[in-house]
Amino acid sequence: MSDIILSTINARYIHASLGLRYLHANMIDELKPRTQILEFTLAQRVDDIVEAIVNQQPSIVGFGVYIWNTIETTEAVRMLRLVAPNIKIIVGGPEISHETTSQELYKIADHTITGQADLAFSDACQQLLAGNTPPKLISALPFKLEELQYPYSLYNDEDLRNRVLYVEASRGCPFKCEFCLSSLDKTAVAFNLDTLLHQLEQLIDRGARHFKFVDRTFNLKIDTSKRILEFFLSKINGSPDDGAARELFLHFELIPDRLPEAIKELLPRFPKGCLQFEIGIQSFNPQVQKLISRKQQHDKTCANLQWLRQHTHAHIHADLIFGLPSETLESFGSGFNQLYALGPQEIQVGILKRLRGTPLTRHTVEYDMRYMNTPPYRILCNRHVDFACVQRMIRFARYWDLIGNSGRFPNTLPVLLGSTPFERFLQSSDWIFDETTQTHKIALPRLFTLIHKLLIRELNVDTEQATTILELDFQHNRLKGKPTFHHTLQPKGFKQHSNAAQRQSRHIATTG
Repeated sequence: MSDIILSTINARYIHASLGLRYLHANMIDELKPRTQILEFTLAQRVDDIVEAIVNQQPSIVGFGVYIWNTIETTEAVRMLRLVAPNIKIIVGGPEISHETTSQELYKIADHTITGQADLAFSDACQQLLAGNTPPKLISALPFKLEELQYPYSLYNDEDLRNRVLYVEASRGCPFKCEFCLSSLDKTAVAFNLDTLLHQLEQLIDRGARHFKFVDRTFNLKIDTSKRILEFFLSKINGSPDDGAARELFLHFELIPDRLPEAIKELLPRFPKGCLQFEIGIQSFNPQVQKLISRKQQHDKTCANLQWLRQHTHAHIHADLIFGLPSETLESFGSGFNQLYALGPQEIQVGILKRLRGTPLTRHTVEYDMRYMNTPPYRILCNRHVDFACVQRMIRFARYWDLIGNSGRFPNTLPVLLGSTPFERFLQSSDWIFDETTQTHKIALPRLFTLIHKLLIRELNVDTEQATTILELDFQHNRLKGKPTFHHTLQPKGFKQHSNAAQRQSRHIATTG
């Protein structure tokens, strides 16, 4: 039994909530043993979540609210109100911190904390347990990072074995990209590096191997980045070329046009499978970049991506966003082709979302930006791309994950994409959807068969070549049995011609 429950609904089990652990670590000493963390996932039923909470008979429940769980959290709070009306409910987190009073969750919760709640949550609990009533809306007061207790000791042994450990060397971001909540920050502020590295060393000594830094700009301050990289190198036994290296996996988000020599000297020393860099390109269109207040030096960005691919073992995860104001399908496609030519292992095609509180809303009228009014607030259409075009790109992104990003088709993908990757994959995406009307639940063997048909029927690849490259990829995936490709294909009939005509008319409607 616990007096205070800290809870959130994670997207998946592998994610461990750093925010809840900060709240727990910064409870006053007398409340720490009376506080318990209960994490759930979207795969769990809301009534089961509520039952687990009620079984602890808490006086206070705090929920971390994010864009991916706000609907489920609202439902859980609504149910708690019915079955345990005596429990005081406090909500906080990015999703509830902006446009707050208009949200149903604000109305049905007892108290809402906006902003960084690391210290404010403890204060609210103290007041409630003392019989006092805090305000319904609590704006967290600013604090210095040195006032915080570190949360990393609260990762338990199960977390270390089975989950990604989120850590941070700094908070905030000096950049003003208007689609991002970090644009509201004034700058980035660093934690004490000696203390942080001591915390990380303790985690490694306990067996931690998988670290994901949540810093928006890991390579902003080069001296700090250098020390962190040197620290992890010191924990790796052996060289990048032998088999004795300790299995560490490190994820950092990099500023794409900032890669000085001091960092370049270190990165090639990390073994394969150790480093992953998330690099936000978002758009290669200078007009779009200027419109959304994104500063990015194109030549340096391209040169750095090429250098990383040529001289390091790092896995590059690069991001593009479709639906930004003034971006057309053609200009996005041009950017995709440029990025693909630079050779990142993954290109995440994201569809623009209007996050609550972001300055992106200033473009709503001029560019006729229309979004879903429920999470994830995805763009529906704007002045330059209509609804049908957005739908095509949603399917493009899904199929790209299945085929392009999955690593399952190393032999097939270059043939499928040819010399015009974006245009060929958009054509392929349209064809796959026409054939299946599905974007999910496509079993891998069926996907192989679909791609075989696609190559021959739609892309005019020689049958023997299509069969050979897919058989190589079938073996690459270590699939059991023999592939069941359709060696004898039926002649193209009315259905295929009809689908082709539909795709042609759709292309004209969405790009003309």
